[in-house]
Amino acid sequence: MKRIGILTAGGDTPTMNATIQGAVVRANQLKIEILGLIKGFNSLFNPRVPHVHLNPLYQEIPEMDPTKGGTMIGSSRDYVDPNKTEELDIVAHRLERLRIEGLICVGGDGTLNGLQPLAERLPTVLAPKTIDNDLGLNYPEEPNEWVRVHEPQSKNGYHYEHRASQAIFDLDYIVNYVTPGYATAVYVSASGVERIRTTAESHRRIAIIEVMGRHSGYIALGSAYGRPDIILVPEHPLNIEHLVERVKQLYDLQKNVVIVCGEGIVDEQGNELGAETRTSDPAGNIALSGAAEALRHKMIHMIGDRYFQLYRRGESAREAIFTRKVGHTQRGGRPIVFDRFYAAQLGAKAVELLLEGRNNAVSILQYTGAKGFQVNGYDANRFRDRWGHIHARRMFSQFYDPIQMKPSRLGINYLLPIFTDAIGDDDMEHIRRTLFAPGNLAQPYHSINTDINKRIRYLEEEK
Repeated sequence: MKRIGILTAGGDTPTMNATIQGAVVRANQLKIEILGLIKGFNSLFNPRVPHVHLNPLYQEIPEMDPTKGGTMIGSSRDYVDPNKTEELDIVAHRLERLRIEGLICVGGDGTLNGLQPLAERLPTVLAPKTIDNDLGLNYPEEPNEWVRVHEPQSKNGYHYEHRASQAIFDLDYIVNYVTPGYATAVYVSASGVERIRTTAESHRRIAIIEVMGRHSGYIALGSAYGRPDIILVPEHPLNIEHLVERVKQLYDLQKNVVIVCGEGIVDEQGNELGAETRTSDPAGNIALSGAAEALRHKMIHMIGDRYFQLYRRGESAREAIFTRKVGHTQRGGRPIVFDRFYAAQLGAKAVELLLEGRNNAVSILQYTGAKGFQVNGYDANRFRDRWGHIHARRMFSQFYDPIQMKPSRLGINYLLPIFTDAIGDDDMEHIRRTLFAPGNLAQPYHSINTDINKRIRYLEEEK
């Protein structure tokens, strides 16, 4: 194999450039050319296939910076439709004309689903990235526990349900223990919780902070490092009466309460609190909005104005209870050292998987108490359920204590290996040297897109 392609797909994360750089470093060592495909799968639908040679003369281009968030080659949420055979044949032909013999896709569960038809036409592997930490398996047999339930009114005529597990859980057997991007997202979220606490404390308020995680509560769980009073996750239906009772206990004691909620939290009937407004992106994901606001309205109604008036802490519940979204700051910025290091390792492993003749495989990060973290390869087919679908991993339910509304002891044991040494001295030094650099006031921002655009090449038209 002399030339491979790499693309980044789906939502951006802080670690995509680190993954690309890890792949390029390994490709240089193996004397393999590597082309970066611009804007993910979208490039494959363009007859000119815009691309960048990432290692001319087996040297990485100077624009490559593993400490910079986002992706230097761009991303999109376009995916290959497995039912469009002719389109797939055209895509494969374009890659063949570029002399690309193998393809690395950097993405999450949606990307892994999307690359399946391409893997039938050329060797294709996945290097994982997702801040939600939802690519992987809590235990190897998890895909077999999904079932289809007949539902005539739904789009497909069915919906998926996850049946109760009979597996004996062990942290050492998690498949892909953690994904690049998760640690940095938790760092940002936990820092936000700490900062909002001071406002809640100063003004005797109740703060509801919404973090990302459509169906996975891993970011909310990790936000425990910011020491919120209550954490709510999508995997456990919300008992609003229990929540309000706990909020009152805490407010009586400390005159403020900080609640972290995942964007996909559900009520006791399984309805998403923030699902009043929905939009679909091209990949079919549902964009949720307003979980924190929906929760706030419920709490305003149940606690009432009189409660705060008696405490002389405001004229109304509406004034005393406020919401904030951490939002897309979780996705961006410089990745912390844990993410940078392992993203690069997983990118390098993806190159090795192609060289080993592996197809439709995933580079994964494993953890055992005896050996710590190590990279490995895993057959993507083992992520599929019996109908061939790959599901987003949900937070293992026993990581959370629904009575205390905090991480359980098992959840704490899960988080500790990731975050104990997740931040490096260079991370703090970078902030000290760059954030208030005098040049920031005088010099405009210089986008990496400007430099990469000068390197973009195109496939010539066939004669």
